[in-house]
Amino acid sequence: MKTIVVEDSRLAREGLVRMLVEFKELDVIGAAEDVSAALALIEQHQPDVIFLDIHMPEKNGFELLAQMTYQAKIIFTTAYAEYAVQAFEHNSVDYLLKPISKERLAKAISKLCNQNLSSNKAEENDEYEQGNEQSNEPILALNSRIFVKDNDQCHLIEIVNIDYIESCKNYVQIYFEQKKAFIKKTLNHVETRLPKQLFFRANRQFIINLQSVVTIVETINDGYELTMKDGKTIEISRRNTVKLKALLSL
Repeated sequence: MKTIVVEDSRLAREGLVRMLVEFKELDVIGAAEDVSAALALIEQHQPDVIFLDIHMPEKNGFELLAQMTYQAKIIFTTAYAEYAVQAFEHNSVDYLLKPISKERLAKAISKLCNQNLSSNKAEENDEYEQGNEQSNEPILALNSRIFVKDNDQCHLIEIVNIDYIESCKNYVQIYFEQKKAFIKKTLNHVETRLPKQLFFRANRQFIINLQSVVTIVETINDGYELTMKDGKTIEISRRNTVKLKALLSL
């Protein structure tokens, strides 16, 4: 699981990274000392897990979560016990009080892995529901355009210009031509409308336009990490890697 650490104290940040690299389940890809640097890391790498301090200069960990448009699992790391209730309102995996022992950290990572296993099972259920979901609306043609009204903005989007689509609970966010817009539809519903020769379900959170993929890199988990035209990286779930190989092979 791709992991980043957000911690303003250099000693605490470097110490936590040293502890985390001992866990083979995690791939620590970066660390940040404040919210601004963290947002840049998250946008670039789309980590699966964020170890997040609460007290930081200028903005705190909760303000970081409020600004994120990408969903990741959160493990809080803080010296303050009084924020525990607020932390779990953000659907965090665990709440670690400093100083963090290796034993306590191991329990948090075990809990994280168990949740990840449950998510994989949920993905299987999603695929089953998707296969049984019926839509009376026709599949869009490759030359189709869709009308999207997002607040006061109206867009007429050629579907070939959609780079990727991200799930945001009961909404999706469409990324196209360096812009983005919300639609009040589920990702499963949107997928039923899209032409399969152009769009591919990368994981539970993203549908990608195969023509917008710039590079494909194999990961240590036998999966793929794709880089899109706008620089965003999207990881293919292990289950969908096989499907992608078959789709792109001669």
